[in-house]
Amino acid sequence: MRACIQRVTRAQVSLPEEDGRVCGAIGRGLLVLLGVGLCDTQEDVLWLARKVRGLRIFDDPAGKMNLNVQQVGGSVLVVSQFTLYADTVRGNRPGFTEAAPPESARHYYDLFVQELRHSGLSVATGVFQANMHVELTNEGPVTIWMDSRAR
Repeated sequence: MRACIQRVTRAQVSLPEEDGRVCGAIGRGLLVLLGVGLCDTQEDVLWLARKVRGLRIFDDPAGKMNLNVQQVGGSVLVVSQFTLYADTVRGNRPGFTEAAPPESARHYYDLFVQELRHSGLSVATGVFQANMHVELTNEGPVTIWMDSRAR
């Protein structure tokens, strides 16, 4: 699994085909763009959820990045994004052969969200496989890239 994690002061996802209806929104917390790969397993989901939950990228009173999202009372917005598996080695049109097919990607995406919620986090989501508009205010900016294959 791959995740692009951004520390945000606010983030929301809306559906342009539904007149911009907001389907998920958070205040301070983490925006997680989540891609599921062809070879991902439940172990990858559990590892990544644990890493995201514990990621210490919020400032403590001394101004040092030392607190995780739960410690600052933040929320998480999880948005599915298969394009994190884009292959651009040949040509200018990306290929997505390493991205999981929608059925298994949805299963692991839902499991990831469930794992975060079971840990006590407030989690909002986008709509799986929908065309969405993502708006955010990146705080810092702080953006972290994680890949479960690189553990």
